[in-house]
Amino acid sequence: MQISTIVSPPSTESNIQTNKIVYIDNLKVVLTVLVVLHHAFITYGAPGGWYYSEKTTQTVAQILMTVFVATNQSFFMGFFFFISAYFTESSYHKKGAARFLADRLKRLGIPLVFYSFILSPVLSYLVYRFGEGHEITYMQYLGGFHHWIDFGVLWFVAALLLFNLLYVLVMQLFKNVKALPLGQVPCITTTVFFTLTLALGTYLARCVFPVGWVLNPVGFQLGHFVQYIALFVLGIIARRGHWLNKIDYKTGKTFAVLALLMLVVGFPAIYYVKTVTNSAIETFSGNGYWQSLMYACWEQFTGIFIIVTLLGIASQKWQRQGALMKKLSRTTFGVYIFHPLVLISLSMLFKIWSADPAIKLLLVAPLAVAGSFLLAHLLLKIPGVKAVI
Repeated sequence: MQISTIVSPPSTESNIQTNKIVYIDNLKVVLTVLVVLHHAFITYGAPGGWYYSEKTTQTVAQILMTVFVATNQSFFMGFFFFISAYFTESSYHKKGAARFLADRLKRLGIPLVFYSFILSPVLSYLVYRFGEGHEITYMQYLGGFHHWIDFGVLWFVAALLLFNLLYVLVMQLFKNVKALPLGQVPCITTTVFFTLTLALGTYLARCVFPVGWVLNPVGFQLGHFVQYIALFVLGIIARRGHWLNKIDYKTGKTFAVLALLMLVVGFPAIYYVKTVTNSAIETFSGNGYWQSLMYACWEQFTGIFIIVTLLGIASQKWQRQGALMKKLSRTTFGVYIFHPLVLISLSMLFKIWSADPAIKLLLVAPLAVAGSFLLAHLLLKIPGVKAVI
């Protein structure tokens, strides 16, 4: 997830224009914190795949954790694709195709190689040795290790690199065609129609690739990619219309109400349907079930409403950035890469504690967030690292 240099405001912008999108850097910090918390919640009770898990048996805790990760999943990765795409086009035109590609291969490719060949085996060993209790040295473990191509959480980076390559290809094929900038931010009606189309497309994709189906070894969950592709393309369009400088605060507040309704009315409605119809959780994941259409609609409407809410409100209320937020923003990509190491290490440390996993979450989650940002900050002081992350 190249969310430091790749998603930073381009230096070619005027000071006024750059100041108007400082709030994006602040939002990056919030989204990155959500990534760490997302995986912490999965560790201790929420549904989802992760390196290590201790699932709570407390029903209320399970429901709350499920709502949290489902809400996150509805918007935060798609939001990252949108932000990344927004700053892609200006970088492309500034650097040219060759330099742009070289830069992306360095800043996205090197982390992929590092994670797959260096960090991933370490993470797997920590779980194997301390989580599962196998008495074995790291070198002995490597002797039987075969999953050398494993992007883990960097699936986003792999997807972003792929999207960037396709973007360059399209730009080269149609470089003589003048792009039409869209000056107007979509109205509420247009946004709702776009979201409905997104929901239907997601439902159809999940007929073939249900939630949880993973394309190995790159780690793509194709059931979510309709949103990711659409928001990446929308980010390019938004850049041409400079939407981030035109977000309406009133619209943001309106969508905040709509998002809240999706959470307090929509999600309970899904839970009610599941209970009354005695539906298995798999029926909401895809394979053509009507329940999966219901879930796809809830997910996409919730996600898009939250994105518009964050953009609209933050653009007016989060224009300033203090020294701390500036430092945190600079470390976000490092946090994304290394937070599994911090979170898994903490999980192993707290494993011997006999408390309920829901109680462990209350301690591990904030420690994982703080530890990940601290580690990323320290790593940026290493010569050469700063040039990549």
